[in-house]
Amino acid sequence: MTTASAPHPKDRLLRTASRLFYAEGIHAVGVERLISEAQVTRATFYRHFPSKDDLVSAYLTATAEGIRNAVGNGRAGKSPREAVRAVMAVLGDATLEDGFRGCQFLNAAAEYPDRTHPVRAVIDDQRTWLFEVLRDLSADLDHPDPDHAARVLVLLHDGAFQAAELDDASVVRETLRRAVDEVFPHHDA
Repeated sequence: MTTASAPHPKDRLLRTASRLFYAEGIHAVGVERLISEAQVTRATFYRHFPSKDDLVSAYLTATAEGIRNAVGNGRAGKSPREAVRAVMAVLGDATLEDGFRGCQFLNAAAEYPDRTHPVRAVIDDQRTWLFEVLRDLSADLDHPDPDHAARVLVLLHDGAFQAAELDDASVVRETLRRAVDEVFPHHDA
């Protein structure tokens, strides 16, 4: 008889941190609670993450990887118009998930206001990646100003993630979808 092995302590710490940081806020969750809920020792925590900020960076990096994979899968094999709609749909669909608490990166930025803090580098990297994906798609659609279009889409993303916490998330999701179509109106040749 074989049994599934327990997750590695580092993985347990990262999963626990992801759950608690997103639900309760990064600064609201202390190291002792993380250690307790992940069922690891203090020494194990610090062996894998020299500081809580290192764990925060790992949490945001793992979140970014998940988003990047979902966006890549969502746009794969699609025309540029359908790809940009798919990217924004992937992002917008997140607002409908149970336990939705906004954008992990915007939430973290609010808790780390110092733009020179290492956690902000992870946030900035994700935002740069999103901008570049959207700019490239805008260029593929022959938008006259792809940089501006990408900035508008990032702004729509940010607004949707905040609004979905305050308003009806399904209405926010539909508004986001319609706004994307308005940034890239369909012109028949």
